[in-house]
Amino acid sequence: MIISGCSSTPADSASVGDTGSTAIFADNRELDYMAGATDYRIGPSDLLDIKVFQAEELSREVRVDPQGNITLPLLGNIKAAGQTQSGLEQQLASLMRKNMLQNPQVSVFIKENTAQRVTVEGEVKKPGIYPISGQATLLQSIAMSEGLNNLAAADKVVLFRNNGQQTKAYQINLNAIRDGKTRDPFIRNDDRIVVHRSDSRFWLRETAALLSPFSVLSNIAN
Repeated sequence: MIISGCSSTPADSASVGDTGSTAIFADNRELDYMAGATDYRIGPSDLLDIKVFQAEELSREVRVDPQGNITLPLLGNIKAAGQTQSGLEQQLASLMRKNMLQNPQVSVFIKENTAQRVTVEGEVKKPGIYPISGQATLLQSIAMSEGLNNLAAADKVVLFRNNGQQTKAYQINLNAIRDGKTRDPFIRNDDRIVVHRSDSRFWLRETAALLSPFSVLSNIAN
């Protein structure tokens, strides 16, 4: 398994013995630090209000099915899950332009959205899966788990994020955020935050094991 991105230090990489591949922490510059940087992604069961200017027969409310699709007249099934509101608007306009309208003006309004979630694990007072609405930061997510416990190391936090078929891991120092030395990143749906113990000597090994749970790890920096 290869986790793409830049390693911040040489100790951030781990050789995976049985595959010969490497798990590498991603560059924290990839994280979202500005509000609005992460547009909401449409998900199954979301209720969408689709309006087509001067084509009321094509305007309607539709609910995204469990497979992530919506069905519209003359267009059939369209994959909506995973798209942003503006992205779906552009896709629908393009399809309508090809099939029926010269200059379609499409607007998509998300009337109901399914709860997004973040998982907080490790040395926190109340590990669990927490719903998030709107935009939330990493510190806010940890606060939902009632904060760090007495065994936690604030400088040994890892944020796992799915990126297509890959998983990226970001090493985060909460003390640096609290001291204003670095910014508090915004989280995305299905992010996973793992807080390690302060006495965990091999926490990078533990993190690599989470990235590739069925691999035997070797040559890990202490």
